Amino acid sequence: MEWRLVLPGRPQLTLHDTRWDNGERDLVLHQPSVVPEMPALLANLHGRRRAGIEAVPAGRGCLRLMAWTVIPRTGSDRAGFKKSLTTAQLATQCGLSLLRTLTSRPGVTLEPAFDREDLPLVDLEHPQDVKPLQHALYFPVDDDETPVMAYVITRVMPTLRAVGWLPPSPAF
Repeated sequence: MEWRLVLPGRPQLTLHDTRWDNGERDLVLHQPSVVPEMPALLANLHGRRRAGIEAVPAGRGCLRLMAWTVIPRTGSDRAGFKKSLTTAQLATQCGLSLLRTLTSRPGVTLEPAFDREDLPLVDLEHPQDVKPLQHALYFPVDDDETPVMAYVITRVMPTLRAVGWLPPSPAF
């Protein structure tokens, strides 16, 4: 399945939601045969920083996408990534209002990726800035839009902001 991200006055970006024969599924920014003119940092995101979508064990009946972020590096044409963040850091990187909008969708939650007693709860009303953890977005199996939105918010938008194609994320 293909999804298109259109920004006025900018080249269209295409995301591929690939469902493999072995049951795996992932999202990635598709690299066209001819990449339109764009900043190298954004061009180098094509085909990289994929987001795997996986079934959740323990009979929850939902899927999850790890909510780690792409971190553009100053002075580099390649973006890095950060998997363990406090919830406040995740909200700063992605935009608190966007995360709240995402988790307001039916059946969608943002939680610690792993079930461990020492991890704080993920609370977007009062994002904690003490303990880094890996976040995951959980969503219904029949929801095709939420993972695409999450991929754009966590992987693509930080890069678009870094290259000046979007305004900075508002502080919370």
